[in-house]
Amino acid sequence: MAASTILGGKMKSLSMVPYFSAAFRLRCPSLLRYNFTSVNQKCSCSSTSKQNLAKPRPITKVLIANRGEIACRVIKTAKNMGIRTVAVYSDADRCSMHVDLADEAYHIGPPPVRDSYLNMEKIMSVAKMSRSQAIHPGYGFLSEKPEFADLCEIEDVIFVGPPSSAIRDMGIKSTSKAIMSAAGVPIIEGYHGDDQSIQHLKNEAERIGYPVMIKAVRGGGGKGMRIAMKESDFESALESAKRESRNAFGDESMLVEKYVERPRHVEVQVFADRYGKTVYLFERDCSVQRRHQKIIEEAPAPGISHDVRREIGEAAVRAAEAVGYVGAGTVEFIMDRNQKFYFMEMNTRLQVEHPVTELITGLDLVELQLRVAAGEKLPFEQDDLRPNGHAFEARIYAEDPESEFLPGAGPLIHLSTPDPASDVRIDTGVRQGDEVTVHYDPMIAKLIVWSESRGAALRKLQSKLRDYHVVGLDTNIKFLSDLASHPNFVDGDVHTGFIEEHHAELLPVKGNLSQSQLAEAGLALLLCITDANKSLARNLEQNSPFTNTFGFRLNKEYTRPLRVLDADLMKELHVTYLRDKQYLIQVESLEFLCSGELSKENGRTYLNSVINGVKGRSAVVFQNQSIHLFTKDGTFHVNRPSPKFVSGSHSSLPSGGAVAPMTGTIVKVNVQPGNKVKAGDILMIMEAMKMEHKIKAQKDGVVESIPYKEGQTVQRNVELIKFFKDD
Repeated sequence: MAASTILGGKMKSLSMVPYFSAAFRLRCPSLLRYNFTSVNQKCSCSSTSKQNLAKPRPITKVLIANRGEIACRVIKTAKNMGIRTVAVYSDADRCSMHVDLADEAYHIGPPPVRDSYLNMEKIMSVAKMSRSQAIHPGYGFLSEKPEFADLCEIEDVIFVGPPSSAIRDMGIKSTSKAIMSAAGVPIIEGYHGDDQSIQHLKNEAERIGYPVMIKAVRGGGGKGMRIAMKESDFESALESAKRESRNAFGDESMLVEKYVERPRHVEVQVFADRYGKTVYLFERDCSVQRRHQKIIEEAPAPGISHDVRREIGEAAVRAAEAVGYVGAGTVEFIMDRNQKFYFMEMNTRLQVEHPVTELITGLDLVELQLRVAAGEKLPFEQDDLRPNGHAFEARIYAEDPESEFLPGAGPLIHLSTPDPASDVRIDTGVRQGDEVTVHYDPMIAKLIVWSESRGAALRKLQSKLRDYHVVGLDTNIKFLSDLASHPNFVDGDVHTGFIEEHHAELLPVKGNLSQSQLAEAGLALLLCITDANKSLARNLEQNSPFTNTFGFRLNKEYTRPLRVLDADLMKELHVTYLRDKQYLIQVESLEFLCSGELSKENGRTYLNSVINGVKGRSAVVFQNQSIHLFTKDGTFHVNRPSPKFVSGSHSSLPSGGAVAPMTGTIVKVNVQPGNKVKAGDILMIMEAMKMEHKIKAQKDGVVESIPYKEGQTVQRNVELIKFFKDD
């Protein structure tokens, strides 16, 4: 395999709190007395059934078979341990952050994951070429493929993860349920059999009783999972789940389980070494989800009693021991209103949300993974561990919550984050100027915070979300802020249907900007124009009246119109220039007395304003014809209208046809030429950025033609379906 290598070069710093920091040690002093010991020392544990107790193998170089945030995360810890790191990258990731951070980086193919990050032979070839002793798979991609763990064993490369037998047993949900039942782990009623005929699955759903959950036998991460609330929903939900599972895992086998209404998703972090010691590192609540995927996680779970915490932790340990587990794993449970819990699945890898566990324990789970993989013992007992404080993680995605969380792609034109600290951590794989590509998951970063109590941690999360500023594409930051501030969430009243239940409050119909917001935007625009004009006149005499940009007039006040675009609505502000560099800005029938200045601090621009006597401070980003303001009350932006000779004329899509919201693959076409459709009908289903997207008719009409077929990849904004023109 041809491979290009990047060696040396200046490493850019990763915005992440150092693990085992002094602050964490103060919070977890009991961990200070523990040191990892070599397995050459006598092990007090008598059980050796998990793995053959081979001679320990120190790891001096590790290949990270992943990309983005998790690759950066692993690289950070490996470097702290003195371990050299090897990155792999596709064409789309050639200039990515994880490539720059690693000591070496190897090209492995084109962007599609099957040709790059899922190509086991290419990954192994790089491991051999770079002389890496170990491969860390991160999460996703190869992390839960038993075939890859087997390949590592064959090639005598350490797989930083559990044995392939554990991955295989827990990767097939029907098998895992049988193992868990035998191990005394509570399981939920359902059908996990081999008969996959539609009628048989439907009969089982009727036997179990609606509502039911249809789930892919393989995989995880919310893929291949649908809820059928009633019999008429079953077949369409089954078809969709099968299709998504087939695309994600190459398998469309399904199981059917009783759906627990208003369930909580509570999972337990477990860790095991090779010598019979398994511990639980407490639970996380991951209930708040969209599309069955988590967006806010916290540890410990709110409202869980001490007894339930111990019971669910011990059940998770039994689950891990039942399959001879080694390394970091997560046992996921469904919990009902009475805090009764039922095994759902086990993720045989590191989880995206592992940082909240690290913050309440003071442990670095990646360091534990690498040390255990090298043959070292866990340096603590279960009784030594105590949860300390509370932590939240918010996943920041490139997506539009107001368009059914449609993921997006594009450049990160402006990116500024809260300052990392001992209690504020940012795990990311992107920098300002990078591009979120359509080929991979749209997660930009994870914002993680810690404090002594849940309430204090939640207030910190709300504050730091307001300090997270992105320009260039849509994000869910405002949605996360509203979610974290919702009274029910504040009270800990969470469940997996939280977003749907509170949809109207969390995602209200978007309205136009208020008069005060328009006045603030107008003030920012005026100050921006003033600064720009001063720059143009910099070489002229500064005291000349011809370089004065503040609307100076003799014997009269100067009033001018200022036009801005609020979404697609043109708004005209009337600005009167007053003495002492003040403005009177009239917005519709209201007047605002404004003054202020723009200042720069740490590379950021701020608007320091006084509006009707009230002082304010907002971050502001000027991007071409747009002005973005990040205020304590939220984020908004306005555009300056372009002259027609610059913008030209833009024709809308003729006759109401459907367009591709992003680059993706057509997986199903529901209509044919000549079909009559109504507004809201699902015309087509696309798959992009690891999700399915329903393409709906925007109005009633008749299908004229369909230029693309199932299986074809289409570019963003192309016309997918043409309608007959209206009469």
